[in-house]
Amino acid sequence: MSVSDIFDIPKFYYFDSGNDYSGSKGDFAYKIITAEKFTCMTWHSRLCSMKADIENSAEFDRTQEGFDSMIKWLEEQYSA
Repeated sequence: MSVSDIFDIPKFYYFDSGNDYSGSKGDFAYKIITAEKFTCMTWHSRLCSMKADIENSAEFDRTQEGFDSMIKWLEEQYSA
């Protein structure tokens, strides 16, 4: 079972190991960067995050609760 009803995102331990992740659904794209906190960025484009105009960005605590909040935020950005 995926952590998201919309996106195919790995579970918390993937990110807690220090991995980043990016994906898309249609022209909606996102990237999750793992550092001291999670940073989640979204944009509408088929371009990679380095070339795209980032529309939204938010930071979340690097905890299971922060991860859950980030997934909820990401789904809200997609639905908006």
